[in-house]
Amino acid sequence: MTEPKQINFTIVPDDATDAPRTYANFCAVNHTPFDFTVTFCEMSPLSEKDIRAAEADHVVRAPIKARIVLPVQVLPNLIAALQEQLRVYSESVGAPPPGPVH
Repeated sequence: MTEPKQINFTIVPDDATDAPRTYANFCAVNHTPFDFTVTFCEMSPLSEKDIRAAEADHVVRAPIKARIVLPVQVLPNLIAALQEQLRVYSESVGAPPPGPVH
């Protein structure tokens, strides 16, 4: 009987597709015992109407652009990849400006 052959490979995004890029400047993270949900929103400057509407309950609703559900198992690699990209960015452009953490 022959042993199965092991093949090592790297998975990369297929840039030949026309998948749209979606802009988001706000991100919320939630979790269940099984996965994490990352919700990306686009927050525009608030109008007077928005401010008046938020006065009662102090909540502003941001339009959701994408909701991504990630199994817990991918988080260590995702965090490492984000840290590495932030390190490379900081070395080439400089540290990103500080912002609120939600």
